[in-house]
Amino acid sequence: MIIHVVTIFPEMFASFTGASLLGKAIQRGLLEVRFTDPRDFTHDKHRSVDDAPYGGGAGMVMRVDVVCDALEQTYGMGLAELRAQRRIVLLAPVGRQLTDAVAADLAGCGRLTLLCGRYEGFDQRVHDHVATDELSIGPYVLSGGEPAAMVVVDAVVRKLPGALGKEESHLVESFSPALDGGLEYPHYTRPASYRGWDVPGVLLSGHHAEVERWRAAESQSATMQRLRKGESEP
Repeated sequence: MIIHVVTIFPEMFASFTGASLLGKAIQRGLLEVRFTDPRDFTHDKHRSVDDAPYGGGAGMVMRVDVVCDALEQTYGMGLAELRAQRRIVLLAPVGRQLTDAVAADLAGCGRLTLLCGRYEGFDQRVHDHVATDELSIGPYVLSGGEPAAMVVVDAVVRKLPGALGKEESHLVESFSPALDGGLEYPHYTRPASYRGWDVPGVLLSGHHAEVERWRAAESQSATMQRLRKGESEP
């Protein structure tokens, strides 16, 4: 899979792409992460990617012409052809929520472009005519799209065949279809007892059927607690 990140701060990804699961996926040839800095496609000495908003107001807005030039020159094709060939995802609070199902869908697309905004975000024409999708990682505002892009990349890479040590690792985890979209059960390891905190006896019993029943019940309980908590919050 090739993931292409469009950002004015590509250096923010240096340690991210070389560490842990992502770094291993790249080493195994499962993933390639590329970067484009829109500043390289500007036409003024200040390399300006933004300008004041029409109608006035605080902040600056990232320009549609700079974004289009960056994409078309990087890929060597017009915008219409580019949009037909790959997913172009704009990261912004207005986007649909990133979920496990969305991550799985993106993992299957082969080629993915992520647009990272800054300042007051992108000119609306980038939303309307450039991006093929919009994603949000939560109901809050970040200083830029880069942290959100890292979250999307991490969630997507976990879904790539061969990325995890064991293929079944991502099959039974929180929000997966195996748990009906619910939360995963608790996990324990050695020591069996520590400071009076004991591992549940069923996990030490060796009775696999009982362990599976316990895990199912714990998963359901955790999911219900989350739902009740969500209903009680303003």
